[in-house]
Amino acid sequence: MRDRVRLGVNIDHVATVRNARGGVHPDPVRAAREALAAGADGITAHLREDRRHITDTDIEALVALCAGSQRPLNLEMAVTDEMLAIALRHRPHAACLVPERREEVTTEGGLAVAGNEARIAPVVSTLKAAGIRVSLFIEADPRQIAAAATVGADVIEFHTGRYCHLQGQDQMNEFSRIRSGAESADQQGIEVHAGHGLDFATAARMLAIPHIRELNIGHFLIGEAVFVGLDAAVRRMRTVMDEACR
Repeated sequence: MRDRVRLGVNIDHVATVRNARGGVHPDPVRAAREALAAGADGITAHLREDRRHITDTDIEALVALCAGSQRPLNLEMAVTDEMLAIALRHRPHAACLVPERREEVTTEGGLAVAGNEARIAPVVSTLKAAGIRVSLFIEADPRQIAAAATVGADVIEFHTGRYCHLQGQDQMNEFSRIRSGAESADQQGIEVHAGHGLDFATAARMLAIPHIRELNIGHFLIGEAVFVGLDAAVRRMRTVMDEACR
């Protein structure tokens, strides 16, 4: 039996629904509170440049909630001066550096760390100096993993969206690529997380990789909550993950 794998719940799309009509309902902070009560180990939120879902006010409230509940907040952020300043002001437990394009519907692919070390390394260093744990959202590519080690990342989170959308042998090949990447990262002293597109079935399969310590799941859980409620959706994911670790 392996150690318990942490579950981070991304509450971005609660804010997406709220922002579709304006106002304050549904409240992503309330969703975060319910997710933690249902067994989530932490909360993830992406403050985008265009503020299309999570807002600055949300981040301020989430920082207070997570501090009060002694659970970590993982702030997903682009590698920009604006986001660095926000992270330094709020000091979340962790910051995950992600790629970001205004025209994308959701995060597409991993951050290109290789070739951009000179831009990313100072941001990593500044965040770490402020006591913020730094993660990089990347593809399971040897070049990106090596670059993540070079810039001093504490954690890498593998983008699992491609794996979740593939089928058959192509999916098996992608799984092997993620497994090999996780082994390599672990050998280099980097903690391994995974996320994007995961549901009950793909999350369980991902935990066949022993080096993965945390899954971050959002869209599927918020969508499932429409039918069964957020409490039930998070509790079932927690059960699925625990059973996969036995």
